[in-house]
Amino acid sequence: LAGSTLGGLTSLASTWLTQHRQDRAARLAQDRTKRRELYAQFINEASRLYADALAHNEAEISSLVGVYSLISQMRILSSPGVVERAEVLIRMIVNTYFTPNKTLPELRGLIESHTLDPLRAFSEECRKELASI
Repeated sequence: LAGSTLGGLTSLASTWLTQHRQDRAARLAQDRTKRRELYAQFINEASRLYADALAHNEAEISSLVGVYSLISQMRILSSPGVVERAEVLIRMIVNTYFTPNKTLPELRGLIESHTLDPLRAFSEECRKELASI
């Protein structure tokens, strides 16, 4: 009787442990997917805003509010490093609105000098975070 009880408890513990690990793996995969979608949405919005800032002197307030909304969502889900990189990026974009508009030859020079990639630090921080999950 003790052997049957021990065997049953061992089976129950093994099943519970397996289920617990599977649930944890599913939660982590879901969390990674949610973050990846949030980062992609932020990158798309920030890219659009940066292009607009290079060509215009006035920002669309609703677009800026939308990007700040994404940063607030990151504060809930992401590491402080990712949030900090996002905030630095948005400050740089806002500051770009106050600089003179860029002409096509100036844009070409920025592209060739690799200074037209303000999203690089943010993207690399996101990659590090997603790899650590």
